Amino acid sequence: MSLVSEHGANNFATIRTTSIVTNEQKEHNQEMHEQMSGYKRMRREHQAALAKLEERCKADVEAHKAQLDREYESLLQQLSRELERLQTKHVQELERKQKQNAAAEKKLTKDITSRQEQDRKAHEAHRKREYKANKERWKKELSMDDATPKRQRDATLQSQKDNLKQAEAQEETRLLRAQHEYLQLELRRFKRRRMLAQHHKEQELLREELNKRQQQLEQAHTMLLRHHEKTQELEYRQQKGVHALREEQLSNQHATELANQREYMQRAEHELRKKHALQLKQQPKSLKQKEMQIRKQFRETCKIQTRQYKALKAQILQMTPKEQQKEVIKSLKDEKRRKLVLLGEQYDQSISEMLQKQTVRLDESQMMECQHLKMQLDHELDMLTAYQSKSKMQAEAQRDRERRELEDRVAVRRALLKAKMETECGQFDAERAERTRMLHERHERELEHFDNESTNLGFSPIAIAEGSRDGYGEEEQSLSGSMLSLAHSNSSASFPAGSL
Repeated sequence: MSLVSEHGANNFATIRTTSIVTNEQKEHNQEMHEQMSGYKRMRREHQAALAKLEERCKADVEAHKAQLDREYESLLQQLSRELERLQTKHVQELERKQKQNAAAEKKLTKDITSRQEQDRKAHEAHRKREYKANKERWKKELSMDDATPKRQRDATLQSQKDNLKQAEAQEETRLLRAQHEYLQLELRRFKRRRMLAQHHKEQELLREELNKRQQQLEQAHTMLLRHHEKTQELEYRQQKGVHALREEQLSNQHATELANQREYMQRAEHELRKKHALQLKQQPKSLKQKEMQIRKQFRETCKIQTRQYKALKAQILQMTPKEQQKEVIKSLKDEKRRKLVLLGEQYDQSISEMLQKQTVRLDESQMMECQHLKMQLDHELDMLTAYQSKSKMQAEAQRDRERRELEDRVAVRRALLKAKMETECGQFDAERAERTRMLHERHERELEHFDNESTNLGFSPIAIAEGSRDGYGEEEQSLSGSMLSLAHSNSSASFPAGSL
């Protein structure tokens, strides 16, 4: 029994040689190396795919930026050509207006001069008729006066003729001066009307040019806003693609880790079951060896008991009479047989108890190993799951941070674009006000200079202004209504009273 108690459950465990342990360690290291190599290969593939995607995104951004720059530059060139054509058109229109004004001034001068020439001819014919009629009337009146000498009548007639010629010469001089003043007045009025029309046209052309520039500025700003929206959409789309790739790679990595972990768990459980099966397979051999050792011990004990019995038998026979020795020997044999039977039963019971205890201990040890392995594997799986959850949360937080950063960059870029557009609009409004003010000041100076020149020439600026206010915006003026009728100059009432 003491020999049985010296050996525990470990004596029945699988005893593996150094070569087996070394091979298993090499296989484990090989599996770990292959697994780590797989992780490294997957990580390199993920990094290469991510770098390729980022490079493609960068190339797309460069191409997108170049396309937008070309489109914006093309728009600016187109707007510049349109504005240049409009300015050329305005210059040509002003030149055409100047030519029309010069032609209209010549026509006005020609028409007024022609009309005045006709008036002078009519006045000359009327004057000749009146002179002839007056001459006949004077002759008739003088011929009826017989009391006056003929020389005196001739002198009186000659005096009346001279007075009439002098009055006619004065009237002709006054008529020529009035016609000249009228011509100059009408020309000044015409020039003032044309100046006002020119000013109005210049203001209209300036408004048209400024409106065109404002329209072009709004068109350019609309394109910039559209480019901003396109760039924003491209950045969001690229970031979404990068995030989707990272998320997919992380999911693949986690799936691979879980698959490897489950494979490791299955392999560990399989190895443990294999170990337990080997232990169960090798257990009968170990128990047989132990049983043989116990039986050997039993045989040695039996030999000792036999020697002790022989010594006891010899000692008893020496002290026992010869006639009683036969019964004593029989009694000793029975006692010996009984003790050996008891000893055999004790050893058999010891063998049974040893077999039962070792089997129970083996089952308990295997169950404890299974429970310990299960707890260890569950703990490792929980740690892996927790690590993956933490990695997933960190990746999601990083994606949220990158999205916020992109939104901030887009908002800042849009704010800068808005500020730039407002600055350009403010500069354009200031330029519009400045050019309008300068044009108005130039027009006022030109009009003031013209009125001062009219005053220096002896004309009333008010009369010229009132005459030039009518028909201000018309291109062609009717000249017949602007001429003064000179019919009153043909009347005899224009002669001084008592000249006849």
